[in-house]
Amino acid sequence: MHPYTIEIDETAESRREKLILEHLPQVHLIARRLHERVPGSVCLGDMISTGVMGLIAAINNYDSTQPVKLKTYAEHKIRGAILDSLRNLDWASRHRRKKAREIEGAIQAAQQKLQSVPTEDQIAAEMGMSLEDYHTRLVEIQGLNLESLEVTTSPSSKQTLMSLLPDPSACLPSTLLERSELERLLARSIEEMPEKEKTVISLYYYEELTLREIAEVMAIHISRVAELKSNAILRLRSNMKAQWPTTRER
Repeated sequence: MHPYTIEIDETAESRREKLILEHLPQVHLIARRLHERVPGSVCLGDMISTGVMGLIAAINNYDSTQPVKLKTYAEHKIRGAILDSLRNLDWASRHRRKKAREIEGAIQAAQQKLQSVPTEDQIAAEMGMSLEDYHTRLVEIQGLNLESLEVTTSPSSKQTLMSLLPDPSACLPSTLLERSELERLLARSIEEMPEKEKTVISLYYYEELTLREIAEVMAIHISRVAELKSNAILRLRSNMKAQWPTTRER
């Protein structure tokens, strides 16, 4: 092999290793944030290792001619790899999923009866339990909602993360119309949320604060932040199912 060819290959490999090292903190950040939402039995180290594989796949497949930054593309691949591995573990029991669906149903039923956004007390009453028991239920189903709820890459952005990735059908009028309608419905659902739930969702998904950091900002206990986040997500899922019947169960 010609020496010049070897030098080019070595340079390319060195550049690839440099990119991997540069983006490792991104893997750790995503893995830690997802780890907050799963049972303690799930190993953070395993999630990080899986995320590194996603990062490597992103670097290997990245097309610099596309209108998307490597960091954004890598985030999608890292998160996707970790979520896929968690799905394969099947750590969420059917019993816990059933509890989550019961809460979603109660939220929808209470909203239909009241013709307004139900409070936690009203949801608990719809389920025939005390507010304390309802809060316990919210803690029990933490971690079931692993799918990202980010509609946009930032509060001021109009683009979804998926819209930044190469997709032949992304520019179809029907696809753009559907995405726009979904964004409108989700934005309205968030706007109608109780103020504390809206704040938690904003700080967690847009500002990317951890539950502990949100607890400090809001001056409440971290367990209360977890309850508010779980309730907010279930409220969103319930509202979206009611307004968008074709939404698939995750």
